[in-house]
Amino acid sequence: MLIRCWGARGSISVSGEDYLRYGGDTPCIEIRTKDDRIVIIDAGSGIRRLGNRLLAENHLDFIMVFTHAHWDHIMGLPFFKPIYQQETRITMYGCPFSQESVREMISRVMSPPNFPVSYNDIMADITYQESCRETFTVGSMTVSPIPTSHPNQGVGYRFEEEGKSFVFLTDNELSYRHPGGLAFQDYCAFAKGADLLFHDSEYRPEDYPQTKTWGHSVFTDALRLALAAGVTRFGLYHHNQDRTDRAVDEMVEECRKIAAGHPLECFAVRQDMEIVL
Repeated sequence: MLIRCWGARGSISVSGEDYLRYGGDTPCIEIRTKDDRIVIIDAGSGIRRLGNRLLAENHLDFIMVFTHAHWDHIMGLPFFKPIYQQETRITMYGCPFSQESVREMISRVMSPPNFPVSYNDIMADITYQESCRETFTVGSMTVSPIPTSHPNQGVGYRFEEEGKSFVFLTDNELSYRHPGGLAFQDYCAFAKGADLLFHDSEYRPEDYPQTKTWGHSVFTDALRLALAAGVTRFGLYHHNQDRTDRAVDEMVEECRKIAAGHPLECFAVRQDMEIVL
């Protein structure tokens, strides 16, 4: 299983010399199975560059899953060039949440007056699977969803292939239970023994008095989950739009100090990072 990050930034895209190491694109993750099947998680601004790569490879048959419908996770879809190719085949998984369907959930980003091209003008062959609870397979990989604690609800995922596991829990507030969300112990059980965990780590403890209920975790709470679940590698994800590279580095160093003596590797997820399990 190969995991490639095309965007790790939260809320809005950023640019500039303070964001060169971890990148400025919003969430998009690519997973490739051993038989080269592709799963794309979310369609943040990072999906634009992924689309260019897929076209260059002529790889136009893939799965897309969505964690939720907030803007930063779907804003890149109109700029994902494969959707304008007749040869493209996409199966989309996700919960419609407050919308009538997955199609409606993601098409809003291309609704007038937000974008000049209508979702109805997409040329790709898209199949919608509105699966919120059921485990499904992609070739040799098993994908298991879990509800996240986030305003308007969300979904996290566990990907397993040949004994290796990757857990992706972005936009998940561990210290506040939103409607539809689960308890800390539930997320701990879900991530149990994972080889790799990416978890929402947007805030520092001093941020939280103001940002509580906004749907994101303090990085020390995410670290506590990683330690309790006994994961091997923990990646801080969904970096705040104002968090500079240096500030992210400081959070990583704090994580490493707290986790000293534990068999846990802490790092911050960066744009264009590749991890092979």
